[in-house]
Amino acid sequence: MAAARSTPAGRSSSSRGRGGGRGGATRSAIPQLSWRDPQPAPIVLVSGPEEVCAERAIAGVRDYLRAEDPSLEVSDLRADDYAPGTLLAVTSPSLFGEPRLVRVSGVEKCSDAFLTEALAYLAAPQEGATVILRHTGATVRGKKLLDAIRAGEGAGVEVACPAIKRDSDRFDFAAEEFAAARKRIAPAALRALVSAFADDLTELAAACQQLISDVPGDVNEQVVERYYGGRVETSAFTVADTAIAGRYGDALIALRHALASGADPVPLVAAIASKLRTMARVAGSREPAQALAARLGLKDWQVERARRDLSGWNEASLGMAIMAAAQADADAKGASRDPVFALERLVTVIATRAPYGS
Repeated sequence: MAAARSTPAGRSSSSRGRGGGRGGATRSAIPQLSWRDPQPAPIVLVSGPEEVCAERAIAGVRDYLRAEDPSLEVSDLRADDYAPGTLLAVTSPSLFGEPRLVRVSGVEKCSDAFLTEALAYLAAPQEGATVILRHTGATVRGKKLLDAIRAGEGAGVEVACPAIKRDSDRFDFAAEEFAAARKRIAPAALRALVSAFADDLTELAAACQQLISDVPGDVNEQVVERYYGGRVETSAFTVADTAIAGRYGDALIALRHALASGADPVPLVAAIASKLRTMARVAGSREPAQALAARLGLKDWQVERARRDLSGWNEASLGMAIMAAAQADADAKGASRDPVFALERLVTVIATRAPYGS
């Protein structure tokens, strides 16, 4: 029986689906939807490793369908622990013809029985049923099913949820959280918030939603400090910022707070090295911030911040600091018996502009 719901038209972000991650594009004949604005279709493939985005997408489809018909029946299946015949049973029309939503998890670990039945289902989706297939991209298991969906079988759409790892991606994520809620947040407050939750996107998302719901007016830096001051004080980027600014005492205090709160030396070194590399890329350029950011793949604020950070630095001291960061990175990853000492030495080199090892 053909599906009654048509695939959303004009929603494709491109003719190439991202396949759930950066750099791994897979040609796709189906619309690519944003996880922030998903729409139902007979088959909805939610791909990629970022669980926060996937959860939002799946909840968005459910809410869309429930708004259309509150009698929506929701069923959950596991593709890796699948009883043959279940997919057809939960998608088949009931006596009263209520719409059905079937959420299938673990497609990257699917059993042979599920794979066989899912491929057959694509050829004849049930009328009034929406099937969401969640594939994290962790393995190639189920690739035949993904290829069939992306080829246009089953009148499907894809919601890609690629990993959010880069600082600029986390910044964009948080900015879009506030934009979607029509809530204004000051750029400095946004940077402080992202820095405070640099290691956990789930916590960053929760923090954004808390500020959106709790704060009646605009969100400024003082508000973020009041809510998450402890996190901000001990973040990796606070250590990096104070060291690069030459505030040696503050940098050591921030470092000790970070370590005392359980921070690992490896990401701390990585945060410092990341800021130094951005400074090196920006140094010497007189291009407008927007043009330089576009050319380097950065955000405008990153270029402007790097230019401010470069005050008091020259080519020699910046090169020395980058070399020290490389050595500290090796030490923190096992080349030294004392990664904390290696990190303290790096902070000293940067904050005092002293030669490495002096």
